[in-house]
Amino acid sequence: MTMLLEAPPTVRQDVWLTADDFLRLPDSKGLELVDGYLVEKAMGALASEVALEIGSRLRFHCRTTRQGRVFESECGYRMFPERPNLVRKPDVSLVARERIPTTGTPDGYFALAPDLAVEVISPNDLLYEVDEKVGEYLRAGVREVWVVNPKQRTVQIRRPDRRDSTLAEDDRLTCEHLLPGFECAVSELFPD
Repeated sequence: MTMLLEAPPTVRQDVWLTADDFLRLPDSKGLELVDGYLVEKAMGALASEVALEIGSRLRFHCRTTRQGRVFESECGYRMFPERPNLVRKPDVSLVARERIPTTGTPDGYFALAPDLAVEVISPNDLLYEVDEKVGEYLRAGVREVWVVNPKQRTVQIRRPDRRDSTLAEDDRLTCEHLLPGFECAVSELFPD
C-alpha cells in the first residue's frame, strides 16, 4: 500500500474533549476523537466514491437479507473501554442484526465494535496510521476489516486470527461468515 503524504493529518492539540463533548460538537464531520484530541479524517473524492459503492452494495444485501445494518463514515464507535475518549469512524461499517441493541440504533455512538469495518485509502492516509487503526479495530472485537486501496484497486482483508488476504480486481469479494450470500467482483467497487 502506498501512502502519498509525508505529514500526518492535522491534530488539534489546543482543545481536549471527552467523547460526550465530541458528540455535542455542532459539526464533527470529517473528524475522529483520538484520546481526547480532534484528528482530521478527510476523504478524497475517489475514496468517497468507492466507500459509497461498498456501502451501497452492503446495504442492499442487508436490506434484502436482514443480516445487519450498514453505516456510513460519520457513525462513531466507542469500542475501547480502556480508552474512553477514543471515537473511531470507519468509512463504512456493519453491525450484525443480532448485535443491534434491543432499544434500536443509538442516537449517539455505538458502544460496541462493528462486525465489519471498511477503511478506504485516501491521499492523506499514512500506512502506519491505517495499520494502527486496523489493529485497534481487531483488538476491540471487529470480526473483519477491509482496507480498500482505490489506486491499486485491491481489497486487503484483515481478521483477528491473522488469516489475512489481499484481493485484486479480478477476484471476488465475499464475507460468508458474516454475510452469507454477499458477493461481488472487486473490480465493481472501483470506477472505470
